[in-house]
Formats: sequence, C-alpha cells, structure tokens
Amino acid sequence: MSDAADFAAVSALLQDYFDGLHHSDSERLRRVFHPQAHYFCATDGTLLHLDMAAYFPVVQARPSPASRGEARRDRIRAIKFAGPVTAFVEAECTIAPKAFTDFLTLVKLDGRWQIVAKVFHYTLVDAA
Repeated sequence: MSDAADFAAVSALLQDYFDGLHHSDSERLRRVFHPQAHYFCATDGTLLHLDMAAYFPVVQARPSPASRGEARRDRIRAIKFAGPVTAFVEAECTIAPKAFTDFLTLVKLDGRWQIVAKVFHYTLVDAA
C-alpha cells in the first residue's frame, strides 16, 4: 500500500472511530481497536487504565451524543507515520461536558490499521 493509500485508510478508520464515539456504538469501535488495545487517562491526577473488555461496556452504557442532539465536534489534528506499519494520530472530539484530545497509536497488521493505544486528556466545556 502506498503512503497515500495508508493515509486514506487511517483517515477512514478515524471516521469510524468518531462515528462510534458519537453514536456510543461499541461494535463500530471494535472494528477500529485491536482486541489487545489499551486506554489511558490521567487528567484527574490518577491513572485510568482500561483494556477493551472494560472499555466497550462503558461506551455502550452511556447515552450517545447523537441521541442527546449534540453537534459533532471532532477532527483529525495530525497523522504521522513512523514506518509502513506504525502510525500516530492526534485527534479531538467533544462528548459533553468534556472536550477530548486523543493520542492514538496504530499498527498495521494483516493489511489493516488498528488502534493499539489511546491516551487522552479532557477539559470541561459548556454544554451550549
């Protein structure tokens, strides 16, 4: 796959990622995360660390931003490749009352890009 094709594939994966978050769709997120991926946050001063078995039920249980009528506020800030099978993404999205900055590490296995680590920070934002 060429650099342009890899960039397009990672961009498409990120749209599925954003769609999964906006609709609280854990099945869609299962397609973008590697089964052994990990999820980290330390915004509140303690380390939150989840594996996918713990993360997906959290997503599924929360009311989706779409069901609450929240406008989509997500974007890709950067995609960087360290080689043909390793990428890093900086992304932003909002799930009220939090605005997230996500650092996503991806690997390409069996011809398919997958997120293997999500490290994020959030700030509280107005619901308006």
